[in-house]
Amino acid sequence: MNCKQVFSIIAVLAVSLPVTVFAVRASEIAPAVVYSTGGKFDGSFNQSAFEGADRFKQETGIDYREFELRNDTQSEQAIRNFAREGRDPIIVIGFQQATSLAKVAPEFPDTRFAIVDMVVDQPNVQSVVFREHEGTYLVGMLAAMASDTGTIGVVGGMDIPLIRRMTCGYALGALQAVSGIKVLENMTGTTGAAWNDPARGAELATTQIGLGADVVLQLAGGTGIGVLQAAADAGKLGIGSDANQNGLHPGSVLTSMVKHVDVAVFDAFEAARNGGWKPGIRSLGLAEGGIDWAFDDFNRDLITPAMKDAADAARNDIIDGRITVHDYMQDGTCPR
Repeated sequence: MNCKQVFSIIAVLAVSLPVTVFAVRASEIAPAVVYSTGGKFDGSFNQSAFEGADRFKQETGIDYREFELRNDTQSEQAIRNFAREGRDPIIVIGFQQATSLAKVAPEFPDTRFAIVDMVVDQPNVQSVVFREHEGTYLVGMLAAMASDTGTIGVVGGMDIPLIRRMTCGYALGALQAVSGIKVLENMTGTTGAAWNDPARGAELATTQIGLGADVVLQLAGGTGIGVLQAAADAGKLGIGSDANQNGLHPGSVLTSMVKHVDVAVFDAFEAARNGGWKPGIRSLGLAEGGIDWAFDDFNRDLITPAMKDAADAARNDIIDGRITVHDYMQDGTCPR
């Protein structure tokens, strides 16, 4: 089964997975996190997960174990080791760990697992997925409205349907705001290494800037740090993703498409603690507070009132169903 086929079953599984609530086991909770490659301080996806786990620790006093993958081959053993130790719940970060979790979860049927960014169809697994295309639609609108050249760019990480879904939302939002705007796209690679190559990210962003892009979105994890650096060095605007990256280069980051992995991690731990944990799929978008765009003191001077009003109006329209952002993963197309 290829990546596109795997992602296409999410909608079906969302209504078919069991929703049994696990029994209250507050006294037994011993959480653990297995981060994706790139490190927990990648300034992006993993770091957001770390912040959610750390918030849980600060608010409850319950500590957690963690493991940072150096490569994807470590995933299965890391998950299994935590399960053997009696860790529960165990949350794994990133779609690359789905195969490993699908192997390990049946071995420990009384252990609660969660995975971010992929669906694993097991009765003791909670799968947290995000409607990222709703958020990239909004930052696409902002990018188009901020552009002086009529050309914007996006640098993705690993070339997978999930990233294509996000680049599609970005392009559709940009075209909605400014008809005919040009959107340049590049992917960093086809392996997990694509998430942790800032030099390559900077190179791709610099190429896009040379072709006229004056706003560049990064969707590349740790690689995206290089994208934002290149944009700032060239006097152009970058857009962050996953975490709020507005403060990395104040005045040079237009906004960030915030994906609240921290919320997913915190909520999974808290639900296990209070007895409300459920297996199955949680889909988080704008309406659930899982996705948003960042507006703060770091980018306040870059966002005009007209830009903010347009993004806020579109945000409300998506939540209320008046705008449906096309999902690339439904059919593998981007109608633009």
